[in-house]
Amino acid sequence: MPELDFNLIYVASAEEEISGSSGIECLIPELGDIAVAIVGEPTQMKMAIAERGLMVLDCTASGQAGHAANNEGINAIYRAMQDIAWFSTYRFDKTSEWLGPVNMNVTVINAGTAHNQIPAECHFVVDVRLNECYTHQQLLTTIRQHVNCAVKERSTRIKPSYISPNHAMVLAAKDLGIPQFGSATTSDMALMPWPVVKIGPGDTRRSHSADEFIYIAEIEQAIDTYIQLIESYSQKINAA
Repeated sequence: MPELDFNLIYVASAEEEISGSSGIECLIPELGDIAVAIVGEPTQMKMAIAERGLMVLDCTASGQAGHAANNEGINAIYRAMQDIAWFSTYRFDKTSEWLGPVNMNVTVINAGTAHNQIPAECHFVVDVRLNECYTHQQLLTTIRQHVNCAVKERSTRIKPSYISPNHAMVLAAKDLGIPQFGSATTSDMALMPWPVVKIGPGDTRRSHSADEFIYIAEIEQAIDTYIQLIESYSQKINAA
């Protein structure tokens, strides 16, 4: 690689899978002004220029306990069903070119303690995947306007990521014939305040499997591609 007009910083961080505070997040204040970051998650060396954010909601529908035989009380499950139906059918207006629409899915439901008791509470969890068109707070405001249950967000740390298709790093990838895409899975991109892309060796479909692996040839190819990508990026910023 020829001499570059900028420094390269390599970070091997932990806690990516749990988005822990002892991972990349604790290093960001120490790294200074970063022009662009590359996250080496497995993408088969395609370049993700956008990535979905994540928000997990804990929802509670309230009713009134009573005896089922006497048809007493207010069934919290029935109240929850109305809100769950809304989550399953509502569509936010803005659709991303790279990430598509916002997705909301109810993934956990808990209610009741006995077959003969009307449940006073029904708890359910909603998995929300954001595109770059919305912030967490914008989605929360809309959700709370439409449902009757109590809604509490677990975290708003996992933000959607997006880098302009006209950024020098993306243009460098285009020159090398590297395809671009929007990623549905989250990574450390969500925690980085700089322009960032995701491109790395390996296949994400192997991730989290019992025999997760990567081929040596994939690593060798990735090294060559990274070198070419950084060289092309350097040429573009020098020509600007």
